[in-house]
Amino acid sequence: MSNRRDFMGMALGGFAALGGLGALYAAKRSWDPLPSVKSAGFTTIDLASAKENELVVEKWRGKPIFILKQPASTPKSDREIVINGARYLVQIALCTHLGCIPAFDGKNPEKQRFKCACHGGEYDSAGRQTFGPPPRPMDIPPFKIKGTSLVLGEEGPEYKKMLADGLTTKV
Repeated sequence: MSNRRDFMGMALGGFAALGGLGALYAAKRSWDPLPSVKSAGFTTIDLASAKENELVVEKWRGKPIFILKQPASTPKSDREIVINGARYLVQIALCTHLGCIPAFDGKNPEKQRFKCACHGGEYDSAGRQTFGPPPRPMDIPPFKIKGTSLVLGEEGPEYKKMLADGLTTKV
């Protein structure tokens, strides 16, 4: 009788161990990034045809990215990216308050701004918070400059300098 009980206990323990391993495997898979996110690790954007004051919206790792070519008349900002003499604002288009997507108000070129409809937060044309609840400027995605193109997701020397200067946080 004792041999049969030992066998049943070991069989039950084995099935419980297999179930536990299956649950751990499923939990680990849920923590891994989706294949679509992994494949979107790098996004190359050619900025040769970008027009001044025209907002370009791209997607990188499922997040919207705002790219705005600054006109020569706007004051220079330390948050700009310079490619072949042209100045660009590149930022992750999520409000740093609660993650809403701010709208671009480009009607008035002298006072360009991004306005978040969720709680009234405002950002200037360089992505710095100017009004409302946002705690910090919009984040700048990791980037590297290659000719007239911008590669999002790769950390180039310009991005590393912005990190060192405290102009953005690591994403």
